[in-house]
Amino acid sequence: MKIHEYQAKALLKEAGVQVPRGVPIFDLDQVEGAVSELGAGTVVVKAQIHAGGRGKGGGVKVVNGLDEAKKIAGEILGMQLITHQTGPEGKEVKRLLIEEGMDIKKEYYFGIVVDRARECPVIMASTEGGMEIEQVAEETPEKIIKEFIDPALGLRPFQAMKIAYGLGFEGKAVRQATAMFMNLYKFFEGQDCSMVEINPLIETGDGRVLALDAKVDFDDNAFYRHKNVWTELRDLEEEEPLEIEASKYGLSYIKLDGNVGCMVNGAGLAMATLDIIKLSGVEPANFLDVGGSANTESVAQAFRIIFSDPNVKAVLVNIFGGIVRCDRIVNGLIEATKMVDVKVPLVVRLKGANAKEGLKILEESGIDATVTARGGLTDAAVKVVAAFK
Repeated sequence: MKIHEYQAKALLKEAGVQVPRGVPIFDLDQVEGAVSELGAGTVVVKAQIHAGGRGKGGGVKVVNGLDEAKKIAGEILGMQLITHQTGPEGKEVKRLLIEEGMDIKKEYYFGIVVDRARECPVIMASTEGGMEIEQVAEETPEKIIKEFIDPALGLRPFQAMKIAYGLGFEGKAVRQATAMFMNLYKFFEGQDCSMVEINPLIETGDGRVLALDAKVDFDDNAFYRHKNVWTELRDLEEEEPLEIEASKYGLSYIKLDGNVGCMVNGAGLAMATLDIIKLSGVEPANFLDVGGSANTESVAQAFRIIFSDPNVKAVLVNIFGGIVRCDRIVNGLIEATKMVDVKVPLVVRLKGANAKEGLKILEESGIDATVTARGGLTDAAVKVVAAFK
């Protein structure tokens, strides 16, 4: 789950991380009060959307005084902000953060994520603040500092100090940076985050170390531990409506930009299905894993969600029967046809537990579907591409 910058900074401030003073606003009438609260001097007007690259897209502006703040806030609030992470359609800006201007001496990058290969958190830091870490890794990988954290021990003070010295901090700034890194890791661990990114982390002209920007993502698997807090922070307007609908039924659904809908059981098989569809010359419309505990109702809802996407022109059902038997999937498909009018070609591939029973139920149902029981995954992809074209 993602949250906005102003929400992340409020949480980090509670965790002992120094951040600039800022005021979130949701209406232009609030601009004057926000600027006045911050001292009516130089302020920064920041669009609040769940995407990076806001500055490059025109969503972050430094202004002087109330009149200019009102003018720029009026331009940004309500704009369709397009960045490299929003896609060409962009996102409507419905919230702003007005923040005090800072005397920036130096910018740094700091981030914490989970290293899947090493099965532990890793801190990545760089002197190249303000740049995307992927760009730094590609162009100047030697400027990235990595520190792997033992989950049983957590971040040790000597590791935090090592990062601070590695970034070039000196004097009192070393102690400030070290304390900030320790607090950021405690926050990362305590809030079950999947990512905490400070870009840029800054040192000011008067020697302070602050998080000028903050991005926080939470691990959805830990929702039960933070239900009340996370529910308050979640902004449903920033999420894809079909993904929200799918989450109600325990379905792992991600909307994509293609035309071939997919319903698969198992994340690995789902990824392989997306790959084979793309290699066959068309684009998948979604990732959808019904999971190992799917029942007839959840499968029916999965089909309804797939068919709710107007871009879907054909559907591939690729099921390997195991915990979820093939006949259960077919029964869900039949129930789905009672909810929605299926007007696109449907290709069904069944393998594994109760595949024969599932095929028999499908044939007797009268549903117009192309069935591939003996062919491999490539055969199923070829059939759905042919049906689409």
